Amino acid sequence: MEFTSVFAMLVIGAVAGWLSGKIMEGRGFGLFGNMIVGILGAFLAGMIFPALGFSVGGGFLSAIIHSTIGSVILLFVIGLIRR
Repeated sequence: MEFTSVFAMLVIGAVAGWLSGKIMEGRGFGLFGNMIVGILGAFLAGMIFPALGFSVGGGFLSAIIHSTIGSVILLFVIGLIRR
């Protein structure tokens, strides 16, 4: 894995985590926490979407959308567990 791939993954994870924190009304975890939530959300969405037959497409914007949807799902599940 190249440095640019890792850097792009971290940037997309940070943006997706920040967006999901805004969508889920302030449930963000800071910069590094949002990166982790975004990366885990992308992994989660990467497993769920193909099983359901959905396709987001390729490219930077679709990766952010994909990761954001997965991050929102992850934050929702974390919110259920915390209660």
